Amino acid sequence: MADDGQRHVRVAVIGSGFGGLGAAVRLRRAGITDFVVLERAGAVGGTWRDNSYPGCACDVPSHLYSFSFAPNPEWPRNFSGQPHIRAYLERVADTFGLRPHLRLDCEVRALRWHAERLWWEIDTARGPLTADVVISATGPLSDPQIPDIPGLADFPGKVFHSARWDHDYDLRGKRVAMIGTGASAIQIVPAIQPQAERLTVFQRTPPWVMPRADRRISGVERWLHTKVPATRALRRQLLWGIRELQVSAFTKRPGELGLIEALAKAHMHKAVKDPALRARLTPDYRIGCKRILLSNSWYPALTRPNVDVVASGLREIRGNVLVASDGTETAADAIIFGTGFHVTDMPIARRVTGARGTTLAEEWKDGMAALRGTSAAGFPNFLTLIGPNTGLGNSSMILIIEAQLNYLVDFLHQLDVLGGRIALDARQSAVDAWTRTVQERMARTVWNTGGCDSWYLDANGRNTTVWPGTTSEFRRVTRQVDLAEYEVLRPPRPAPDGAPAGAGRTAAEEVAA
Repeated sequence: MADDGQRHVRVAVIGSGFGGLGAAVRLRRAGITDFVVLERAGAVGGTWRDNSYPGCACDVPSHLYSFSFAPNPEWPRNFSGQPHIRAYLERVADTFGLRPHLRLDCEVRALRWHAERLWWEIDTARGPLTADVVISATGPLSDPQIPDIPGLADFPGKVFHSARWDHDYDLRGKRVAMIGTGASAIQIVPAIQPQAERLTVFQRTPPWVMPRADRRISGVERWLHTKVPATRALRRQLLWGIRELQVSAFTKRPGELGLIEALAKAHMHKAVKDPALRARLTPDYRIGCKRILLSNSWYPALTRPNVDVVASGLREIRGNVLVASDGTETAADAIIFGTGFHVTDMPIARRVTGARGTTLAEEWKDGMAALRGTSAAGFPNFLTLIGPNTGLGNSSMILIIEAQLNYLVDFLHQLDVLGGRIALDARQSAVDAWTRTVQERMARTVWNTGGCDSWYLDANGRNTTVWPGTTSEFRRVTRQVDLAEYEVLRPPRPAPDGAPAGAGRTAAEEVAA
């Protein structure tokens, strides 16, 4: 308890998806038990709780899309579905004793840095609390984005986003419009096509789609992974190694991706015989510029007689008629938006007010930027998991999360080493230098040179989402905190010259002093 009777914890974690639960496990393993996990929903799981649409599954192999410290030898398929991933996260919460730390139905409404107390004041749906350190694990795929379409409010039918699926609405016999052709849409369309009377897919930009090498993992394999853990570890290592070898083509030599494009075209040609439809489905940008999608059922579904592909975005809605940018008109009973999330404008950023009296969203108005993807200048003791430029175009985000957890644990260790009531604030010069280096490397990647407009880019056209390197390199640069990159903050006290003691020193200088 704080001296005013308010609940105080050393660490507050926001979110209970992979990032939040991973942080909780690492805190406990580091001997830190004075923490809470604040979750706005009534259960853990993050994006794998929210996305329950038909056909929902991961596009990263299960044995790689899981924590290294919590292996699951019982994955049923190469690419497991949403129910199995959500169940895995529930088991992590149970196995590692995280339930006592969870505060469910506890949405964080606002956070404000208290400069004198050197802690965060947190307003939640279940009351206020304070914390020395805040870990934001809200993730980039947590808040759905629905475009502002003229006439949408007056549409007489059903409207919902893929991440807020209405399971009570029966699609059978309905005229359904699917807006978007991203990772969710290519799973939804094949799943609902047999039910809909008419299914119209609005496609602004066709995706590159590769075959999905999915299959059931046999009982023998699962037995072997359980009884001989080394086989499970080897499987994970092979999956990781293959993806690491692919990185250079995306980050340094996009011209080498031509062969992959040929394979993707062959995959489409095998299923789509109509030349006109094939032309609408063929991308005009380099493969990899947008996330490469995996599906064996997407193209066959689009060839069914009750499916139409409109090669244009949705422009407006007139009653129950949807009008595309090319003038195509389609009547619909239901609209499903597969239009992604607020990735480069994280909603949590509007709720966080830092040491300068400005919100994180205001500081990021020209683009997100954080030291090693974790620490933003002016926001002491505030760490972001899956922050700016930590995303991956071809591998498992769990690898990035675990690397950031190493950084998080060392950050807390450094606070202990420095001693007393203290905070670390990333120096603006360090954040700028890191961002400059990342963006210089980004300039030659396929995500910047591939000729597409993807969700990796912010409103200014800058790629603030993807990490332009391997996961092993990211693990290397986040192995430990470099104190020279931080300014140390101590409670203000009178000094001979009237300035607060310690102000302006780097953490490294503070240690030396």
